[in-house]
Amino acid sequence: MRDWWRGAVIYQVYPRSFVDSNGDGIGDLQGLATRLGYIAGLGVDAIWISPFFTSPMRDYGYDVADYCGVDPMFGTLADFDAVIARAHALGLKVVIDQVYSHTSDRHPWFAQSRAGRDAPRADWYVWADPKPDGSPPNNWQSLFVGPAWTWDARRGQYYLHNFLREQPDLNLLNPEVQDALLGVAQFWLERGVDGFRVDAVSHFTHDPGLRDNPPRTGGPRTRPVDFQTLLYNSDRPETLAFLARLRSVLDRYPERFAVGEIGGPDSAGRSLAAYLGDDRLHTAYSFLFLRADAPTPQFVRAAILDWEQLHAGGWPTWVFSNHDAPRAVSRWGGGGPPDSYPKLLNALLLSLRGSVCLYQGEELGLPQAHVPFERLRDPEAIANWPQTLGRDGARTPIPWSAERAHGGFSEAEPWLPLDPKHLALAVDRQQGATGSVLETTRELLAIRRRYRALISGDIRFLDSPDPVLAFERRDGAERVYCAFNLGAEPRAVTAPEDTRWRALMGDLGAPLGAYGFVLAAPG
Repeated sequence: MRDWWRGAVIYQVYPRSFVDSNGDGIGDLQGLATRLGYIAGLGVDAIWISPFFTSPMRDYGYDVADYCGVDPMFGTLADFDAVIARAHALGLKVVIDQVYSHTSDRHPWFAQSRAGRDAPRADWYVWADPKPDGSPPNNWQSLFVGPAWTWDARRGQYYLHNFLREQPDLNLLNPEVQDALLGVAQFWLERGVDGFRVDAVSHFTHDPGLRDNPPRTGGPRTRPVDFQTLLYNSDRPETLAFLARLRSVLDRYPERFAVGEIGGPDSAGRSLAAYLGDDRLHTAYSFLFLRADAPTPQFVRAAILDWEQLHAGGWPTWVFSNHDAPRAVSRWGGGGPPDSYPKLLNALLLSLRGSVCLYQGEELGLPQAHVPFERLRDPEAIANWPQTLGRDGARTPIPWSAERAHGGFSEAEPWLPLDPKHLALAVDRQQGATGSVLETTRELLAIRRRYRALISGDIRFLDSPDPVLAFERRDGAERVYCAFNLGAEPRAVTAPEDTRWRALMGDLGAPLGAYGFVLAAPG
């Protein structure tokens, strides 16, 4: 029997921006519950719910103050239980974030740790003495802005934070910290969650010697961290022992899984093999496509083949957009006939060998929203404005109705503004409209469910004229031919001549139009 997650399509919900049920301008769990039927109707296998835990929201939920509590703005534990029950009744698995790299500085553990060097949980975070001149212990830089160290007068030491200063890093080299986090995992598994998206796996552990990172050459430099190779505060071998312990907990619960986020400036093209295996994560994704220029046939082919070569049979997960990156439709551009580019991207993503995370709004073809500087909420975007697009433009509310106030997301002004250009792409405008991005995505998901080759089959790349990407997916005798024109000019394509093909989507008998695609099967 195939593991359910192997080849699954997981729909990511950013709950703050999905549905507001109580009129405070912020999405919540009760709102999510009312739209689970919509998600199930897409034909996906699971939902991934971004953090809803108790938090001061300095990083919008990824700064956790209580791992086992629901922040009141999202509802209650009973509301979460209702989401699980409703999702399972609809045949959807439920995946939630687990943020083990760091906590909020408002977490009780940190309050105890910073109280003194002999305080309870004194060694639960990463503390270090200053250099003789009072400067930080080493040259490590945070991923958002500035040094990765902040002075704390209570202890007379610096604490490490690879993200915001309000997100102190847990010391996962400490077995007691590991025990506490595994207890958190068990808490949610007992409540019925089907898996975890494990945040910031690259930053779980650090070099105990606190050695300086070497300089980095090449690549864009918009933040101090871009000047370093993250050798000593990222991707440490010490992380693997904790992952083995986490896997042992997951394995006690049938059909559970974990997908890891392998992030950071150096994450895009490297091997993730060390993180995967029978005693580690089930699958993982990097920022390869999230940070790439517009994909070319050569780039996509290299990404897939590199995975096949570097990961020794490990199972990939592919992501084009999420809450941490500008939306792919805008990031990569594209044009041609209306809606052609978002349809192409969804068709490509859903045809790759691996599991897939589909971010809310990708099924609508939403472009990156414009958020005026005075409405920005993302601390990374504010700190680096205007050099980066930031993350807020990918986090604006989902437009449910073109005619209702605030797109039907809320009765109140939303926490982030709804971009007017999104209203034309609202769910009620696309629902039932033949050829819309929404209905095309539903059809693509139905084709994927119908053909096992697209879920678990091998992938074989075919010769094709640039900029066409063509490959065949095979599972035993079942075959699916896939061709994608990644350019703005029409291109002729030819399916393999060893069989007779019938189109599943697109036209086999004509050149592929600008950003067009075709899927076909024997018959």
